[in-house]
Amino acid sequence: MALTIDYYFAPNSPWTYLGHERFAQIARAAGASINVLPVDLGGKVFPVSGGLPLAKRAPQRQAYRLLELKRFSEFLGQPIVLQPKFFPVNADDAAKLIIAVDMHDGSEAAMRIAGRILRGVWVDERNIADARDLAKMLEEEGLPTQRLEAAMSQAVHQRYEQDSQRAVDAGVFGAPSYVVEGEIFWGQDRLDFLQRRLNKG
Repeated sequence: MALTIDYYFAPNSPWTYLGHERFAQIARAAGASINVLPVDLGGKVFPVSGGLPLAKRAPQRQAYRLLELKRFSEFLGQPIVLQPKFFPVNADDAAKLIIAVDMHDGSEAAMRIAGRILRGVWVDERNIADARDLAKMLEEEGLPTQRLEAAMSQAVHQRYEQDSQRAVDAGVFGAPSYVVEGEIFWGQDRLDFLQRRLNKG
């Protein structure tokens, strides 16, 4: 029986960006389906899991984060702007747009727009809090710009709240997190373990 992966992430997370395409390929190869679940990491998950927004972390941790991002970027052959123009950035509108696409166009389309948004922050230095930039990204993925309107709906807002609580209930504390039958794999550097788990069935 094909497995389902709950994919919890924040659309402004560099680690999510570094793992997104590999994760999609691993899931596809295993025939697994994906629940695309952008969540409010800073507002809902961190307060109950002990996580801190980047600006509140110790200087040593902030410096090491940049070093690790550079290492993984080079190791994976994926470009990254370590300190992009529009970061930190509020990711709520982008998260709700991904949810709206998921609800109207399905999980594959949601994965595509999520990938575009992640690259938007970490490669193209676009402002994912700006509706004009989000509209362009929709167009680039061949998706209707009306999804921006849908993203403002009460149904989308409720799902964003519910999925964020779902993450807390599942024990998620950081992004990206991949959950298979209750087992959490935290971080793009755990994708090898996720792949082995999927291959076991």
